[in-house]
Amino acid sequence: MITLEEMKQYLRVDYPDDDIFIGVLISSAEELCASVARLSVEEYLALPEDNAKTAVLYAVAYLYEHREEADHHQLTIDLRSLLFGLRKEGF
Repeated sequence: MITLEEMKQYLRVDYPDDDIFIGVLISSAEELCASVARLSVEEYLALPEDNAKTAVLYAVAYLYEHREEADHHQLTIDLRSLLFGLRKEGF
């Protein structure tokens, strides 16, 4: 869904030092967004919606900028708001 180069441009990172870390954050954000949307990662990555991509960008940026003191509960609530229209109905 999002390449390392797209993410680095979004973060305004122009050095290779954090490439591996950013790659891990992209994978984690995709899994988190898929979980919030109640979809498998494969289903989530196949979505054509701009909100799906925006949610991953937001999650990675949040985790990158707040790596020491990230509030995962608040991040999940924010992602629910972003992905409200894409979420599968409850159980």
